[in-house]
Amino acid sequence: MSLVQSVDHVALLPAYLAGGTAVLVLLADLLVARAAATVAVAAAGAAATALGAALVGTGGERRTFCVGADCSYVYGGRAALVATVFALLTLGVLALSVPLLRAGRTPVGEYCFLLACAMAGGVVLGAAGDLITLIVALETLTLPLYVLVGLRRGSLAGAEAAVTFFVVSVVAATVALLGAALLYALTGALHLDRLGAILAGREDLRDLPLTAVAVALLVAGLAFKIAAVPFHAWAPATYDGAPLPVAAYLSTASKLGGVVALLAVVQRALPATVTGPVLAALAVLTMTVGNLVALRQRRTVRLLAWSSVAQAGYILAPLGALALAGGRTADARAEAYAAAVAYAVFFVLLELAAFAAVVALRPADGDGGALADLRGAARRHPWVGGAFALALIGLAGLPPGLAGLFAKVTVVRALLAGHAGWLALVVALNAVIGLAYYLRLAATLYAAPGPVPARPARVVVVALGVATALAVVVGFAPQLVLDAAVR
Repeated sequence: MSLVQSVDHVALLPAYLAGGTAVLVLLADLLVARAAATVAVAAAGAAATALGAALVGTGGERRTFCVGADCSYVYGGRAALVATVFALLTLGVLALSVPLLRAGRTPVGEYCFLLACAMAGGVVLGAAGDLITLIVALETLTLPLYVLVGLRRGSLAGAEAAVTFFVVSVVAATVALLGAALLYALTGALHLDRLGAILAGREDLRDLPLTAVAVALLVAGLAFKIAAVPFHAWAPATYDGAPLPVAAYLSTASKLGGVVALLAVVQRALPATVTGPVLAALAVLTMTVGNLVALRQRRTVRLLAWSSVAQAGYILAPLGALALAGGRTADARAEAYAAAVAYAVFFVLLELAAFAAVVALRPADGDGGALADLRGAARRHPWVGGAFALALIGLAGLPPGLAGLFAKVTVVRALLAGHAGWLALVVALNAVIGLAYYLRLAATLYAAPGPVPARPARVVVVALGVATALAVVVGFAPQLVLDAAVR
């Protein structure tokens, strides 16, 4: 077999654009030395990356860095979707960061460079075809976030959050690498498809205790990244101590990266009969603990953090159904994988919208504050409050938030197709629990602020009108995302 690798530069174009953005940001900060120019270069690079990712994705699947049939980089519909979402998330977080950067406590050049580096890791992650590329891309996404969390000058809370995040993430990466090393020692393969074929065809390997240990370590290391219970304790403190735009990026891009990595190894490399029960247990624990603890929160960012923990449970649920009898058919597997990707995409978009509203309602360079600080905010700022309420309604899975409703229905449908009715019931019960704190926060936005005169009818009508209009527009997108996730 020839050891000459093929290189497809068209498939690598989104990665080139993301990496080039980081280099151009450094040059702009060095040569121009103007904050506006640096931010503009970063925003233009993120937009170009999103456009390039979408265009390359329309040309069908492309493979590169191949030796024989084994390829380290596979760029198809799902990779294009992931790369586009990462680039758009980076663009959105840059927009949210303008008040923070204007406050002067955060160095603009370093901030934009680190965001661009994280974007490059996310773009590569969706196309990773082997364990090395997967873990390196995931760490490239995560490493800049350690610095971003603590980059704000004079912030003790930010420094503490950065140290917490760093220690936990390093442990998680070490655990995942140990699992990958054990799998390589057992099979002699690193490419995901070859690894999956070996484990599927060798029952003696699947039954070895060392195989179970390797799978458990790899899954546990990736579960840290999505803050799944019991690997979740770092998330609330880190989100609350980070600057609000960085917390938004942590809650969206970082979690999406963990989901994409976990989905890649579960779908292509690890046997569902081994990972399914573990993921089902993680899903039940994660959604239940996340929702119950969120009920007790009194700080805005901590509530959103625990909410994101619960949402991770909904994402894991379809993957947990794969070990059951109905989940072994090809159609059920494809539907489960697509449901997980679709739910993750719509969760991060709604979560980013919620954080954007918090940034708009809070002082520049401030933290998220307490829930009581948002009392009556939608009466003072009807448009922002209406957008915040719509995002919360979408996360809860209620109409007119059609995107969130579609995502939850897709997950439940995948669970029923996989003969996991009990897990679908757990998802439904947890969704009901989640209504309590989502609607409580939405009601706080419209509560009477005290001496300020209240006009609830007009505000509610405007908010519902905007929500309905946006929901109609968003309602056309879910099936397109689901179709891309299947490919």
